[in-house]
Amino acid sequence: MIRGIRGATTVNVNTSEEMISKTKILVEDMVESNNVQPEDVAQVLISVTSDLNAGFPAKALRLLDGWTYVPVMCMKEIEVPNSLEKCIRIMMTVNTEIAQQDVHHVYHNEAVKLRPDLTNK
Repeated sequence: MIRGIRGATTVNVNTSEEMISKTKILVEDMVESNNVQPEDVAQVLISVTSDLNAGFPAKALRLLDGWTYVPVMCMKEIEVPNSLEKCIRIMMTVNTEIAQQDVHHVYHNEAVKLRPDLTNK
């Protein structure tokens, strides 16, 4: 079965180091809470808001053991007035037996505002 696992976080400053650090923490939490193995990941799509341009958050995945061959792509999030700033969003597509309602989507920092219905599970 193929499932999408969502994750999002925010950073305080637009630096490559903070973007990579916060992304790594988020991905590690997504992986742990859903028992994801790198070989089960089809792809990881990462979007950033327009106020983040200091680096590629996808570099965070290259710091994880076994993630060398996982396809990762960064892109710019659409600009919506009054939307959450300095936000990094992740869509991880995985092969899993987890039922749709049992997938643990992960939101850190100010990004918990995006899906309070999922963060209170």
